[in-house]
Amino acid sequence: MEASTSGKEGTAEIVFFDLETTVPNRAGKRFWVLEFGAIVVCPKKLVERESYSTLVRPKDLSVVSLRSGRCDGITREVVANAPVFEDVADKIFSILNGRVWAGHNIQRFDCIRIKEAFSDIGRPAPEPVGMIDSLGVLTEKFGRRAGNMKMATLASYFGLGQQKHRSLDDVRMNLEVLKHCATVLFLESSLPSVLLGKWQGSPTVITRSRANGKLPCREETSRKSPPTSAGYQRAVPYTRGSLGKMTEGVKNLLCKAQGKQLPRNSLVLKHSHMLRLR
Repeated sequence: MEASTSGKEGTAEIVFFDLETTVPNRAGKRFWVLEFGAIVVCPKKLVERESYSTLVRPKDLSVVSLRSGRCDGITREVVANAPVFEDVADKIFSILNGRVWAGHNIQRFDCIRIKEAFSDIGRPAPEPVGMIDSLGVLTEKFGRRAGNMKMATLASYFGLGQQKHRSLDDVRMNLEVLKHCATVLFLESSLPSVLLGKWQGSPTVITRSRANGKLPCREETSRKSPPTSAGYQRAVPYTRGSLGKMTEGVKNLLCKAQGKQLPRNSLVLKHSHMLRLR
């Protein structure tokens, strides 16, 4: 299968995607896809090139709750007239196949649900050429200060508003969270003694260890809640784009203010290698 490419260099495009599903009320019950949403992002400029979203009606409507426990949630009435997965499978396959997959906790949840849905209709599932799971990246870089690592908490931390729990809105929010994370890391790496001290030594910061794994959050337990332990793969490297140029300019400006040049092997380059396309 050929990868979808962008530009003359043949760089694989990135597709941020998210699923909304049923939430099983008993052990042993499976998840059913209720909504699929995705945006295709240019890896050079991080601009949205294409978007697609659709509600999905399970063949057995009784698995869908009559009322949703989340704001803007999906109910049985909402999906009653939606297409079944088989009717939208071709479009979903074309959006996902041969691209770099990105999203929040997709390795442990969304990727599995996609495979199940295609298996149900007797078709091979789409395949990625790379994977970026923002849960793994942000847990490593922001876990001490960004709470329980749910998308709603991360969006609140960066001042991006409330999570809507609708696929297309959530993937766009995911991309913005990653952009903010990358920018903060670039700035902190440039002036660590000035910018890092404010939160690292603060007695008001609640860490995972100090909270004994229990964070003061009243959010609904989500089918995509982060696991307590993670075995994430590192994000695949990508070609430097306009975000890298922008942050390079910010870095140089800060260095001039300090009257010195930043070493090429600094933490900025290490962070940019992983996060330049978030």
